[in-house]
Amino acid sequence: MSDHLQKYAHMPLKQLQNRVWRTYEGGALIDRWKKTTPETDGSMPEEWIMSAVTARGNNRPEDEGLSLIETEEGTIPLKQLINSDLELYLGKPLAEKFGTTGVLIKMLDSKERLTVQVHPDKEYARTVFNSEFGKTESWYVLNTREIDGEKSVVYMGFKKHVTRAEWKTHFENQNIQGMLDCLHKIEVKPGDAFMIYGGVPHAIGAGCFLMEVQEPTDYTMRVEKTTPNGLTIGPELIHQGVGEEKMLECFHYDNYTLDEALEAWKITPEVLEHSDEFTLRTLFNTKHTNCFGLSELLLNGSHTIKGSSSFYVAVIYSGVGTMVCNGKKYTYSQGDEIFISAAISELTFKSDEASKILLCYPPN
Repeated sequence: MSDHLQKYAHMPLKQLQNRVWRTYEGGALIDRWKKTTPETDGSMPEEWIMSAVTARGNNRPEDEGLSLIETEEGTIPLKQLINSDLELYLGKPLAEKFGTTGVLIKMLDSKERLTVQVHPDKEYARTVFNSEFGKTESWYVLNTREIDGEKSVVYMGFKKHVTRAEWKTHFENQNIQGMLDCLHKIEVKPGDAFMIYGGVPHAIGAGCFLMEVQEPTDYTMRVEKTTPNGLTIGPELIHQGVGEEKMLECFHYDNYTLDEALEAWKITPEVLEHSDEFTLRTLFNTKHTNCFGLSELLLNGSHTIKGSSSFYVAVIYSGVGTMVCNGKKYTYSQGDEIFISAAISELTFKSDEASKILLCYPPN
């Protein structure tokens, strides 16, 4: 146990920027959110937030994806801080059950459509990857942009006519349009929210800037061997080393009408608390999953958050202000990503400018 690292559990911790390489292009709207110029689309289209997970990819840096915290002693990986005292940083329930954060948060901006893919549910992850975490995830759309005149869409769920045999044939023939035609295509706008459970086929379309809160793995099974932009995807990124037949078993072959798909996966935010100074809304909670939670604090004044038995993460989507924690003041501004440990009993946000703060929570 590193006693000198325990002091950081009693203050809000800001993460350094943590961009991650992916097989698709994007990222300009992350630059805009971070107020970075020029706003550039490239091969680092995701920002991983409060991550104790390394990204999967051949010939990439060994620690890519791990979050770093700037402290008075220098830059320290969040994972090292947490491991110095699991119970202090994570809270006793998480420390005892998982020994890690149990959640991964991303900001994702797509200039091109992502490949059609699926993530494992818990059973598949346990039996195939020996992992206690699958990769159920959620999408909260923050902004959109038209790419080549096309509006932003997402794809999810098999249509009524789709069979496992048809899907396998499209995969073997690399009939990309055939695969897309098997999925429901849904136009999206800022404020839309979706649950993507393990086993559900999906793809994020071009022009989507969203927050993705998910289980803490990078297991992705892809059925396209070439990205829409022409990048060849190697076997490891197609089937994660388990082979194509086993990869196809990751999909749930349930069928849905469009209305059924929206009923199953599109989420309507609910107001938890409201005053003249703030509105607190829940997006994803235990009604949808016990894997993570997401709330949104709209602040024009002050609001105090009482600690619970676990840590949480505050992502400043917009606004400027201060945080009062253990008698000390800390500033926040647009683009900040802040880890608040389980040791902090309460924290007060005070806005100098109207603020939108996304509050991300670990497994319940």
